[in-house]
Amino acid sequence: MDTTDHASPGGADFDIVIHGGTVYDGTGAPGVRSDVGIRSGVVAAVSPTPLPISPGTRVIEADGRWVMPGFVDTHTHYDVELLVSPGLGESVRHGVTTVLVGNCSLSGVYSDTVDVADLFSRVEALPRDAVLEALERTKSWSDPAAWRRAVEALPLGPNVASFLGHSDVRASVMGLGRATDPEHSPGREELLEIERRVDEALDQGFLGVSTMTNPWDKMDGDRYRSRTLPSTHASWKEFRRLSRILRRRDRVLQGVPNLNTKVDVAFYVATSTGLFRKPLRVSLLAAADTLAEPWVNRIFRPLAWVANTLGRGRFVWQHLPTTFKVWADGIDLVVFEEFGSGREALHLKDEMARTDLLEKEGYRRWFRRDFEKRFSPRVWHRDFDDALIVACPDESLVGRTVGDVARARSLHPADCFLDLVVEHGADLRWTTTIANAREEVANRLARTPGITIGFSDAGAHLRNMAFYNFGVRLLERVHEADRRGTPFLSVEEAVFKLTGELADFYRLDAGRIAPGRRADVVVIDPAGLDGESLGYHEEAMPELGGIHRMVNRNDRAVAATIISGHVVWSDGEFAEGYGRQFSAGRFLPAGEAVGPRPSSHPRPSADPRPAGHSVGSPASSQAE
Repeated sequence: MDTTDHASPGGADFDIVIHGGTVYDGTGAPGVRSDVGIRSGVVAAVSPTPLPISPGTRVIEADGRWVMPGFVDTHTHYDVELLVSPGLGESVRHGVTTVLVGNCSLSGVYSDTVDVADLFSRVEALPRDAVLEALERTKSWSDPAAWRRAVEALPLGPNVASFLGHSDVRASVMGLGRATDPEHSPGREELLEIERRVDEALDQGFLGVSTMTNPWDKMDGDRYRSRTLPSTHASWKEFRRLSRILRRRDRVLQGVPNLNTKVDVAFYVATSTGLFRKPLRVSLLAAADTLAEPWVNRIFRPLAWVANTLGRGRFVWQHLPTTFKVWADGIDLVVFEEFGSGREALHLKDEMARTDLLEKEGYRRWFRRDFEKRFSPRVWHRDFDDALIVACPDESLVGRTVGDVARARSLHPADCFLDLVVEHGADLRWTTTIANAREEVANRLARTPGITIGFSDAGAHLRNMAFYNFGVRLLERVHEADRRGTPFLSVEEAVFKLTGELADFYRLDAGRIAPGRRADVVVIDPAGLDGESLGYHEEAMPELGGIHRMVNRNDRAVAATIISGHVVWSDGEFAEGYGRQFSAGRFLPAGEAVGPRPSSHPRPSADPRPAGHSVGSPASSQAE
């Protein structure tokens, strides 16, 4: 259908026309070759016939390319990075136009700066000193309304939506010490205050509440180091009280179950059900095909079916649509939190003290016992033959697995690993695959009802993994499977799973290309979906102490990213002043009616280049 809103006198020309691309509108409908006209930050026309071009119109050539809504990243930990680098360029350059923060019970809304640093740093593998400095420099709020105003005052790159972290609000009411002490439970007045603060956040448009029951996740700092997060100490009664609030207000409960026992998955399934009551939206980590427990991938569809079909609920799993490969510096990796000896080593911040511990024979026996418990619940496979050394002062070790080195030295693999960490510390860099290595299983999970695309963990585990390009990676897999004649999702289905499905579940004004909708658009060049998305790169991050974090660099796949009608990324470059001098995105409240909203920030013109300039043509990309 031709939805052209033809230009009229009086300044109604299009600011941007995306010309000649195959448009996937985010509903799951097949792509249609169309022009997309954008005016005043809103999609004004989607037309199968060419739209009129005026001298002031910026033209983005999309012939042979895919035009789709900007991706929604539902699982990030950008809460701190957002404050000091609000452009969030690593996501935006890969087509993400909306990010969700406040996941895994962690937010920085109510707690003070030191508490927030202790909550976030070890769990998310962020440098605590840099996190604390960033918070001390920027934090000026103590409630959701002030937090929202502070975020809206930032020169945002993408749109931002947020959960309220249960650990955050629980610590702010009880005090961090009591909230992480298993001997203490909140009293009646404290439970009422937690509920009041949750309602206060929901009034400000927060998506819901994020929770945590996984015991791996530990506190940082010196006061309560190695205690589990406040949310893990909550009773089921406390969780049910949260569910009642969220059910009443049609918001979302985001959760992380106990990854060791997995039994509390039953609570999240049950609390979602809508038998004789309103269903509750529940989003749970994580549907994955782990190497350690290859049978687990079979449970995700039945549990979602039980919740949603039999129970009439609104339950979804989160799934990472690529191989879950991680890197580690020495023993600094979250999987060592799975077992006691690993937790003991990670408890020690001082490298010399940690080295002393790793050298002790008593500790080594303990580590070997933990390592060899083959039938204990786990996520890490604990196979050092799948631990490839990628950097080391002893260059003769690079390119070998820890298992290879162990055999050459006639050592137990666990002893060899500890020897290498003692010898080289954090200069020993190695990589291993945790999950999603079997293509046929990954393809099945991606198309399974009740499984949504998410769990990028963007902004966290800076030295351990980089999934900022998860959307590009899914499209690349879909494109490659189609070329091989073995499709598992159509392009339109993949686009829906990256955009409209997520926007609908979280009740966000995102995920669609249609007249009247905010112009958050990404242009994908399928010629750039050539395997580069799996490459390894690092880049210094001056905003957080100069740490070198892992990033993605497959920029040829994303021809342009448009947020609220502003071309913020094109031809491999960000717009001038992006993330510093102007705001493209905004805070997105849950359940808000669709349509544009005014911004209090100055914005650049739609095209800072000369009028009539055409960018992003396939020919120019290939020439580069």
